[in-house]
Amino acid sequence: EMMKRVIFARELGVPIVMHDYLTGGFTANTTLAHYCRDNGLLLHIHRAMHAVIDRQKNHGMHFRVLAKALRMSGGDHIHAGTVVGKLEGEREMTLGFVDLLRDDFIEKDRARGIFFTQDWVSMPGVIPVASGGIHVWHMPA
Repeated sequence: EMMKRVIFARELGVPIVMHDYLTGGFTANTTLAHYCRDNGLLLHIHRAMHAVIDRQKNHGMHFRVLAKALRMSGGDHIHAGTVVGKLEGEREMTLGFVDLLRDDFIEKDRARGIFFTQDWVSMPGVIPVASGGIHVWHMPA
């Protein structure tokens, strides 16, 4: 069904499609990412349900793990959260996983949640997109 929809979107001339990589699954996301790259479509990634996984203090996993998994699975940009607004997170941690998404090389920096140096070599980055009810009043003067 997912592939029928993306093929139909391409036939309509749609330049970008959206997929939820957590509810859709990593295998489905990788399949979709390859199709989009091969056919000139951008793939916007949504992360519905992430808070159930990454906001739990006693179980679950941090979003930086989900960000790395997404980068390996494929996508062009993702709602990455911000340091203000509905998807608010700790400033240094948020900036740490934003760098994990987009930079080719990132140095170990425990304060930002980067526990070891990461060299992504030729692995494409994912553009982090501000999300979660951000508006002009959230921005510093």
